[in-house]
Amino acid sequence: MRPSLFFLLVAGLVLTARAQHALVLQSDFGTKDGAVAAMRGIAFGVSPGLTILDLSHENTPYDIWEAAYRLKQAAEFWPAGTVFVSVVDPGVGTERASIVLRTKSGHYFVGPDNGTWTLVAEELGVAAVRRIDEQVNRRPGSEKSYTFHGRDIYAFVGARLASGVISYEQVGPLLEPKVVSLPYERASAAGGVLKGTIPQIDFHYGNVWTNIPDGFFNELKPAYGDKFTVVVFHDGKETYRGVIPYVRTFGDVKQGEPLLYLNSLLNVSFALNRGSFSAKHGLASGGDWTVRIERAK
Repeated sequence: MRPSLFFLLVAGLVLTARAQHALVLQSDFGTKDGAVAAMRGIAFGVSPGLTILDLSHENTPYDIWEAAYRLKQAAEFWPAGTVFVSVVDPGVGTERASIVLRTKSGHYFVGPDNGTWTLVAEELGVAAVRRIDEQVNRRPGSEKSYTFHGRDIYAFVGARLASGVISYEQVGPLLEPKVVSLPYERASAAGGVLKGTIPQIDFHYGNVWTNIPDGFFNELKPAYGDKFTVVVFHDGKETYRGVIPYVRTFGDVKQGEPLLYLNSLLNVSFALNRGSFSAKHGLASGGDWTVRIERAK
């Protein structure tokens, strides 16, 4: 075997062995142009053996809350060491910090500290926060670019971290172990009344998801077929009120009828069987959409 070929093979094996963690990308860029491909190209250039996957690139433009919820929805199901790059960044080029959050679960989150990490920080815990040292950890030659940090900083840093080119300590200086948090109503249960936020609409079907967990719901001692009064507020103003039966799954009610159920994250949700609850009643999601649930009287 020629020496040059031997060394290439050894280098390839070392690189592959080092690329132990996946890089997962999220953005609001869409896939109709080359933005996502550019981010992937940067990551591939850092380590051709790196596993690069997508969470979503069809996020609503500028919707930081939606990005935060998508991360909460998916991150816990990935193994420790996974590096998430999330770029929903309407403040790109401004003074908002560029950070890497390490959670107590051992996951890493790379991107702007603009509220994107609100829910994963609460769910997975904050172990440490480091500000990205852009003098060291930035795509070479990108210093004059101010509007594509997803490519020039975040994908580059994420790939270097996921592949082991740099350690977490080499990302940059430690900050206080906290992140910017978006305001919303935390789930609560008191006096037979459940309160919470509508963090997300299941956009394919129009199902309405809340952040009220099954543990709180179980305090009401529900049985399938029991009916509950659901009231939805937007900015404190009532926008929907109805009585909905609690059932196991969609087919337990007639087509077009409403149902209350536990979604795949075991949070209280409500929907129409083969219809869009959110479209029918003009509901949306975010920190300004809240819900109140109690037994029907």
